[in-house]
Amino acid sequence: MLFSAQHERDALAAHFAQLLITAAAIAVDILSRGEVVPRVKADHSPVTEADEKIETFLIQELTSLLNGVPIIAEEAATRGEKPLHKEMFLLVDPIDGTREFLAGSPEFTLNIALVSHHAPIVGAIFAPLLQRIWFAGVQAYCADACAGGKLAAQQDWRPLRLKSQATKALRALVSKSHMNDDTRAFLNRQANIDVLPMGSSMKLCLLAEGLADVYPRFGPTMEWDTAAGDAILRAAGGCVLDCAGKPLKYGKAEEFYRNPNFIAWRDPQSRSLATFS
Repeated sequence: MLFSAQHERDALAAHFAQLLITAAAIAVDILSRGEVVPRVKADHSPVTEADEKIETFLIQELTSLLNGVPIIAEEAATRGEKPLHKEMFLLVDPIDGTREFLAGSPEFTLNIALVSHHAPIVGAIFAPLLQRIWFAGVQAYCADACAGGKLAAQQDWRPLRLKSQATKALRALVSKSHMNDDTRAFLNRQANIDVLPMGSSMKLCLLAEGLADVYPRFGPTMEWDTAAGDAILRAAGGCVLDCAGKPLKYGKAEEFYRNPNFIAWRDPQSRSLATFS
């Protein structure tokens, strides 16, 4: 199970996309009932019925699809269930942006990624209230989709392939819920920058679409938060780099799957436009 051929990875990405579209009906149904009451997890973050039901569904489906590939899912990992990963494993975030979900904001997503040899090679992200799906194997795509429906026919997928382009101002996306002094310092050092706060892994998808230039994240994230978006952005020609300038590494079990600080770039060449010190 190497998924080395382009058609294999792209087909798997489309399968992940369909799983998310199907699973998102759970989130939409729960939202339609009215106020969602969260519980607080041991790490002080919120969890809802939707997180747990979507995760259960995705684990069942992915186990059937990729039997023998370990699955590291957010809610199970938070409960202390951390299966030993192999060179290839899956990362699942049933709802990324739970705070946005609770607030009724459309800026929450469902995420799946396949990691091989420490790098995300297939990913899918669905924003059900925005009716937008992003997915990538070797090639990255986005498409319109409705929760509970079907993935659009391939002729309706929009390829994402970024090209270098001159910009008058650096367009930055920042976390809506996790702004901090280090992020402000990075933004303040830029000579010309426009800033847009946004929730969830959508930020990486908008970079892949070429709608923004940079996403600095100087604060805690987990591998399941970033892997799917990282796979999509890489396939589109962008990058997600740690503060040493190296691509994010996945499978850090000894660090409980925590990410270091990172900066995501639409165009790797645009790093020369930014000031770091």
